[in-house]
Amino acid sequence: MNRALIKRFSARDAEILPSLFYNLKADLPMLPKPPLHPGTGQPIQPSDLEPIFPKGFIAQEGTMERYIPIPAEVLEKYAVYRPTPLIYASNLRKSLGTPAHIFYKYEGVGPMGSHKSNTALMQAFLAAQEGVETLVTETGAGQWGSALAHAGSLFGIKVKVFMVRVSYRQKPGRRILMELFGAEVKESPSEATAFGKTLFAQDHDHPGSLGIAISEALEMATQGIRSKYSIGSVSDAVLLHQSVIGLEAEKQMAAAGMEPETIIGCVGGGSNFSGIAFPFVRKNLVEGKNIRIIAVEPEACPSLTEGELRYDHGDTAGMTPLLFMHTLGKDFIPAPIHAGGLRYHGMAPLVSHLVTLGIVKPKAYSQEKIFEAGSLFYKTEGILPAPESSHAIAAAIDEALAAKKEGKERVILFNLSGHGFLDINAYAKNR
Repeated sequence: MNRALIKRFSARDAEILPSLFYNLKADLPMLPKPPLHPGTGQPIQPSDLEPIFPKGFIAQEGTMERYIPIPAEVLEKYAVYRPTPLIYASNLRKSLGTPAHIFYKYEGVGPMGSHKSNTALMQAFLAAQEGVETLVTETGAGQWGSALAHAGSLFGIKVKVFMVRVSYRQKPGRRILMELFGAEVKESPSEATAFGKTLFAQDHDHPGSLGIAISEALEMATQGIRSKYSIGSVSDAVLLHQSVIGLEAEKQMAAAGMEPETIIGCVGGGSNFSGIAFPFVRKNLVEGKNIRIIAVEPEACPSLTEGELRYDHGDTAGMTPLLFMHTLGKDFIPAPIHAGGLRYHGMAPLVSHLVTLGIVKPKAYSQEKIFEAGSLFYKTEGILPAPESSHAIAAAIDEALAAKKEGKERVILFNLSGHGFLDINAYAKNR
């Protein structure tokens, strides 16, 4: 790390900010089944992905190295907001009357208010290194699209975003954020792609889904000149980038003299959950720890708790490689819940694999329960959480109340993956 970078934050921060990403695959006792080519049904090769992704991203997707260096250019951008704070939820603890110690890693201090910038900055850097001019993507609630729009502006990359229609209309603030950074935003299904036109013609008010938006983004990216697709979750490389969350949390918890017994994250595609959880999964696998790890999803889109573990496409049109994952089926259209970032039919293969191995325990919560938890958190801790993050809060509350019933001092850590200031209407509708 160069001196100019260190000057931007304290020496203590420099010690906490990781210089390497962590790759869980290097420590797994067995790997998940490989992605398959959608045409041949054979394991996907790096060359098969070159029309879609930058080569640098493809290399990180397939690497088996345990640690991957973070480029200095990306570290400099991280240093604006990382390390993110680890906060002791003392007021929530007092409100619950629990002996449990509750900590949360607050990713809402990031430039776009969520964890998504961790991978957006890395992907924009890799694209810029290869001369890519445009990145095309999809977004659900808008956190990912906002993060990529911001990252693209920093590295000189144009960004085009297909935003799931129900979120496009429920969350105009996110669309405005993307456009402020120069991104082009379309509600999906759209009339900008052949696949989108078929659905738009059937129903102009089709609520859309992440699977549909992915199909539109892939179609546009692969047909464009000097354009590539950018993904905000699910892929191994994205989960790798998000490991900075848990790596920081490890050091911060150690500095606090605490070791977490329970790790919690909300889960839609798997990005923020893996970020907080995977470095602690390593402790279970390598150090023989017995940390309880919980992934929380919405009852309206329960891929882990009710989906099938099988090969399926990551998009509705069937353009992506076949992924071995928990899935509700690529044609599944979830209800228009307000936690738009969790409205995805499938789950990251690595997260699905950990559930299969019994290392991760999945839970599903109702929208009513998560808004109650988010409201309590706001009243006690003074941070309005994104509806997605409120799933993790709800589980943390349940764990803390269980500790109260048992009279045990558990140590609970959850990931508060984003703030909810642009989701205020959702809270208004669920009071």
